[in-house]
Amino acid sequence: MLPASLLIYMGFLAIAAATPGPAVAAILARVLGRGHVGAVAFTTGIACGDLVWLTFSILGLTVIAHAFQSVFLVIRYAGASYLLYLAWRLWSAPVRATEIAADRTAESRLRLFLTGLSINLGNPKVMVFYLALLPAFVDLARIDVLSYAELILATSLTLTFVFGTYIAAASRARGLFARPKARCVLNRATGGVMAGAAAAIVAG
Repeated sequence: MLPASLLIYMGFLAIAAATPGPAVAAILARVLGRGHVGAVAFTTGIACGDLVWLTFSILGLTVIAHAFQSVFLVIRYAGASYLLYLAWRLWSAPVRATEIAADRTAESRLRLFLTGLSINLGNPKVMVFYLALLPAFVDLARIDVLSYAELILATSLTLTFVFGTYIAAASRARGLFARPKARCVLNRATGGVMAGAAAAIVAG
C-alpha cells in the first residue's frame, strides 16, 4: 500500500475508534470504576476484536457471520451482560469524601482479555465499517500478504493510540471527582451510558 493511503486509512480509523460507542464506553467505565490496573489486557481484547473483523472483511467472509449467527448472538449477549454488570457496579458504588481508590480486586488478565474480545465480537457493525472503508484503500480481491500485514500493523498502532489516550484521560478524570456528590453523578452517568451501550449491542 502507498504510505499516503495507509496514513489516510489510519486517520479515518482513529476518528471512528474515538467516536463514543460500546467499546469506548466499556473502557471509560472500567478505568473510572477500577482504575488503570488491567486496562491494558481489557483494551487489547477489544483491539483484537477489531483485527478479527478486519480479517473477515479482507477475506470477504461476511457470509461466516450469517452462517454462524447463533455463535455471534451468544458472544453479543456475553458482551452486553458485562456492560450491564459494569453499569450496576457504577450505579450502586458507595461514595466517600476520601480520596478515590480504585477497586483492586484481583482479576485474571486472560479473563479481562476475553471480556474485551467478546464486547467487540458482539458488535458486527465493526465489520460493516471495515467493509465500507477498505475498498477506498485496497483491492480486496487482490490483496496480498504484505498489504494484509500493513493493515494489521496500521490498525493495531491506531487503536493503541486511541485507546491509550482514553485510558490516560479516564485515569486523570478520577481525581476530579473526589467529592461524594460529584462522584455519585459520575458513577450514575457512566452507568447509564454503559446500560445504553449494552442495549445498543443487543439491538444491533
